[in-house]
Amino acid sequence: MTLPPSPAAVHRGRTAQCRGLAAEAAACAALEAEGWTVLGRRLRTEAGEVDAVAEKDGLLAVLEVKSRPTLAAAAAALSPRQRARLLTAGAILLAANPGWGRNGVRFDVLVVDAAGAVRRIADAFRLEG
Repeated sequence: MTLPPSPAAVHRGRTAQCRGLAAEAAACAALEAEGWTVLGRRLRTEAGEVDAVAEKDGLLAVLEVKSRPTLAAAAAALSPRQRARLLTAGAILLAANPGWGRNGVRFDVLVVDAAGAVRRIADAFRLEG
């Protein structure tokens, strides 16, 4: 028998979700301020969800947003499993949208701290081999 989550656990989950949505909004706003066009947010694929994709001058960025109390903690929060999921999800999105990324594709991580500061780790990882 599975017990329902405690009210405290439900509250923590909702709080984390709200923080995540706010971080994604801040990250996308920062991208747009730099001249990027956000093509989609919270894109679901068979491999998992991509936080956002954006394009600038034909370069497509598949984006993962990480929010933590500090930028360093946020930057360290992307696991190898998450990187693999993003690579697969990115391939699925490209297959479904052949016009995206005419001038290349990269995977960026946008880190957001508790104060809302956004930093981008451009070309954060690549497909090996």
